[in-house]
Amino acid sequence: MNNRIEAAYEQRPRRWVFELAVALVVVVLLVWSGSAVETAGTTQNGAVIAWNILAGIFHPDTDLLFNFTTQGVPYLLLETICIAFLGTIVGAIISIPLAFLSASNLTPKPVAFLGRIIIMAVRTVPAFVYGLMFIRVTGPGAFAGLLTMSLCSVGMVSKMYIEAIEDLDVRVLESLDAAGCTTWQKIRYGILPQLMPNFASTAIYRFDINLRDATVLGLVGAGGIGAPLIFAMNSYRWEEAGAILAGLIVLVLIVEWISTKIRVKLARG
Repeated sequence: MNNRIEAAYEQRPRRWVFELAVALVVVVLLVWSGSAVETAGTTQNGAVIAWNILAGIFHPDTDLLFNFTTQGVPYLLLETICIAFLGTIVGAIISIPLAFLSASNLTPKPVAFLGRIIIMAVRTVPAFVYGLMFIRVTGPGAFAGLLTMSLCSVGMVSKMYIEAIEDLDVRVLESLDAAGCTTWQKIRYGILPQLMPNFASTAIYRFDINLRDATVLGLVGAGGIGAPLIFAMNSYRWEEAGAILAGLIVLVLIVEWISTKIRVKLARG
């Protein structure tokens, strides 16, 4: 038996030549791609500038970091959290009826198709474009960021809600129907218990995304901590940038830990 296994192993296809040729082709392509890299605009003191950036980030401005006025990092982080949280709530609420209308197992095919087209159209537009549009309508500030986060949340959250709705266990509904339950009772005891954990988990996950997007949207004037960050970096105030980044890192870690605990709790019941 062992001899036959060894003989079969010795007679296996020899692919090392092909794999070596593929590796060589990849290396050649990488070298050729590297030859197209442009370094125009760099200066001889680039290493010094990079060192100043790192030094500023790792030595943050503590006065700004612990400034509890409207110009300090704590207030700006709170504003960013509020934009992300309220945007998630509004987007999740809008997504519920849109998801039910777009679920093919609950609505006619043409209606579901139209709903999916709307969701796809909403998801196509980048958050920056929405931010610039709402800034033109409402002016710069946190309200423009809230509207942007709400609309951006609708695209992803609706898609996830549709998947949860289409995965409903219809046998539970059939059992409740056979027991003579009313429509409200079927919704209360058959649909909501299946959907609420998925809906809540999706909303929490979207909040994590919105928290990071709200930071970026501040760059275009949609409120939050993004605008002070880009102003500090453009002015080469690396200590202030370091303070803002330190606050963001701590905030994201705390929110990630809390959201993970909640999602695990929802998944395990």
